[in-house]
Amino acid sequence: DGPTPAVKEVPSRPGYRVSNLWRTTEAPVQIHAEDSITEHHGVLPPKNGNVIRIIDYPAEPQDPLELKRQQDATFASLYPDAGHDLKPGDHPGMHITETVDYAVMLFGEMTAILEKEETVLRAGDILIQRGTNHAWANRSGQPARILFVLIDGKF
Repeated sequence: DGPTPAVKEVPSRPGYRVSNLWRTTEAPVQIHAEDSITEHHGVLPPKNGNVIRIIDYPAEPQDPLELKRQQDATFASLYPDAGHDLKPGDHPGMHITETVDYAVMLFGEMTAILEKEETVLRAGDILIQRGTNHAWANRSGQPARILFVLIDGKF
């Protein structure tokens, strides 16, 4: 009980915070398995497992060069395992994972950017992603928070 010991921040992206809460390393899950969340690195869950995390998002910078710098720093330091191959015109946070993701908007407002559409999420909204190329943008000017569950998947 208490704060998660697995909080990660990006110094060059003030206000961005990832709180990894729990993970499983196999399915079916051993009910009494030890907590191994402090060993978790990257965005992906363990093979045949899952990870639950909360991410705090600051408002996006208006300057596109600063936005790209912040996104590049985030992926380099926290998510090197995400497929982050950008095409011209992509949001700099576009990435793909071989996972099924449950995203629960806790507070604030975020835009889920897909290849052909965007969806605005507000507190209480839920988005299910199935291996889609996507990015998250906080264009609201206020902080936002999303709870994510990522489940190992197969393309």
